[in-house]
Amino acid sequence: MYARLTSALALACLLSGASLAAGTKINDPQIAHIAYTAGVIDIEAAKQALQISKDKDVLAFANDMVRDHEAVNKQALDLVKKLKVKPEDNDTSRALTKAAKDEREKLAKLSGIDFDKAYVANEVAYHKQVNGALETLLIPSAKNAELKDLLQTGLKLFQGHQQHAEHVAEMMK
Repeated sequence: MYARLTSALALACLLSGASLAAGTKINDPQIAHIAYTAGVIDIEAAKQALQISKDKDVLAFANDMVRDHEAVNKQALDLVKKLKVKPEDNDTSRALTKAAKDEREKLAKLSGIDFDKAYVANEVAYHKQVNGALETLLIPSAKNAELKDLLQTGLKLFQGHQQHAEHVAEMMK
């Protein structure tokens, strides 16, 4: 539990703009990469859950995550192609990827209800942090109207994911 909380706190600091507070501006190609990376991370986590979990509610949630995040990431890729923009890897994207890899390694050591509870708790924390980052940093910083619209659509969808994860977590108590 402490490790998940620490990971969530680190993610909150990364996404809150603390790493950008030293006067560094975030641009649309970086925003696109961060948002795409966040989606890939959730797809990978969901695929891990599909391999390990036996719980029907966890499996249904994980299937929703794969479907929805793949669809939004496809829209994001289509948009950057249309705009002829190349997403830019950045420190935030790399830190998110590393933290997600570390979390998947921790989860891989669990099974049964221990895995299910840890996966769902991580999903609740992750969606809270990503939704907060979308609201406070990514959407306000986006300059391109189409990117901003896609991020706002993603936010609505991901807020639903957070509620779904919270519901699954509550059922496991």
